[in-house]
Amino acid sequence: QIHQVAPTEAWVLITGDNGTGKEIVARSIHTKSRRAKKPMVAVNCAAIPEELIESELFGHEKGAFTGASTTHAGKFELAHKGTLFLDEIGDMSLKTQAKILRILQEQRFERVGGGRSIRVDVRVIVATNKDLYQEIAAGRFREDLYYRLNVFPLHVPALKERSEDIPVMIQEFAQAFCQENGFRPLVLKDQVYPILKAYPWPGNVRELKNFIERMLIMYAGQEIGPEDLPPEFRRQPQKGAEDEHIQEEQEADFKNARAEFERSFLMQKFQECEGNVSRLAETVGLERSYLHRKLRSYGIH
Repeated sequence: QIHQVAPTEAWVLITGDNGTGKEIVARSIHTKSRRAKKPMVAVNCAAIPEELIESELFGHEKGAFTGASTTHAGKFELAHKGTLFLDEIGDMSLKTQAKILRILQEQRFERVGGGRSIRVDVRVIVATNKDLYQEIAAGRFREDLYYRLNVFPLHVPALKERSEDIPVMIQEFAQAFCQENGFRPLVLKDQVYPILKAYPWPGNVRELKNFIERMLIMYAGQEIGPEDLPPEFRRQPQKGAEDEHIQEEQEADFKNARAEFERSFLMQKFQECEGNVSRLAETVGLERSYLHRKLRSYGIH
């Protein structure tokens, strides 16, 4: 999907849980786009206080407010001809959302305290960890802004939903940490990978990255096995076995319930058909020889 949408000018709405790598996806789209030689300007909408976000996005003129000692270019202006990445768009106030919507439609804005209209050419990529449908229903997100942004939706799955990526990510992170810190390579025994794939990774890719850094600090240049993993990982197999046992019991209960219903159903229909198996087969829609075996198995004569 990244390869498909990157060369276009389409705006992208990236959704996914915290730590899944939404900004990495945004940077990948920018890097593969026709705007790659121009800047990608990232804004974390949740990290900027409400009273400062307009100045941060649109810039301000000197003297626009107390402390504005110089003219300041905003993120929209800095992203001209490039990409503007608005992270955690769901945390913007309704007031700011209204201004953003107008600017996105017109590609034109004024700095805070200024009267000159500034025109920009930006490709917009936004990301959120919130369900925007729920936010709209709760009155916290503008529906018109959602449909303006949602040109190309791209969902980043949680790490537990793509556990086959774990070995590749481990190799990537380990190589980067070794280059940055001069660590000697780390070798994971084959028995370690099933444990890592079974772990739920509540912190997603960010947690995996932290885990690799921790392992390199402790065991750089060594080979590590299941016994070297932190406690939360060593508990996983036991938990998995318990879950498997519960699942087996549930499946057994379901099979028993289904068999009991089937026996009761056939018994009733058998009586209605006065013991005529041919008529019963036609009534319930089963092949005669198969029905005979079923009746025998349930002791119906």
